[in-house]
Amino acid sequence: MTDVLAAAATPSPLYQQVKALITRGLQSGDWKPGEAIPPETELAARFKVSQGTVRKAIDELAAENLLVRRQGKGTFVATHAEEHQQYRFLRLTPDAGERARLRRRFLDCRRMRAPADVAKWLGLDRGEHAVQVRRLLLSGDTPVVLDDIWLPGGLFRGLTAEKLATYRGPMYGLFEAEFGVNMIRAEEKIRAVAATADEAALLGCAAGAPLLLVERLSCTYGDKPVEWRRGLYDTARHHYRNELS
Repeated sequence: MTDVLAAAATPSPLYQQVKALITRGLQSGDWKPGEAIPPETELAARFKVSQGTVRKAIDELAAENLLVRRQGKGTFVATHAEEHQQYRFLRLTPDAGERARLRRRFLDCRRMRAPADVAKWLGLDRGEHAVQVRRLLLSGDTPVVLDDIWLPGGLFRGLTAEKLATYRGPMYGLFEAEFGVNMIRAEEKIRAVAATADEAALLGCAAGAPLLLVERLSCTYGDKPVEWRRGLYDTARHHYRNELS
């Protein structure tokens, strides 16, 4: 990891240069998801800046959910394996009662040449392979989400239905641990659609029933797209909840 701030390409504020160097360390795997980063004093000495400059850089990375501060323990690399991070990208909430963990049922996992629209979203060249994962999310025994998930084949070699089914943590946690792919941020588009006959059969609703279509593009460091997801949400007993600030 480069420690010389003078090598920065642009005359950005000092804390932004420190932030960029820490982010570069995260991207290169100097510190893995869930691991502690060095103390502020050590980073200040490494980068030859004040501790306040390092703290400001870490504050921004924590606000962006790349790092997590733990009182009395230090600062850690954010991971989707942590309980409070697992629902970061899932905004589905029951109309009544507390939000409970949704159960997964994987329907398919296959490797194929990426369709043109998938290749466009994931930035793949023509003819490159992608991995398609289809799954249901269930509340109890009731299906509430039908997901079609597309991943770049080159990053997810060895991903199988068996590996998905036997991993006990969140799927993004598997991506971090097994493939070194960290989902950093996501953009979503939402619209109302009518269930097709096949979709209705999987979700246990009537054909033509209203569904919420949520299309998500997830990116890793450097805004590199690493997942395109098309989720159909049955909102008969759930709603999509977001907090704005």
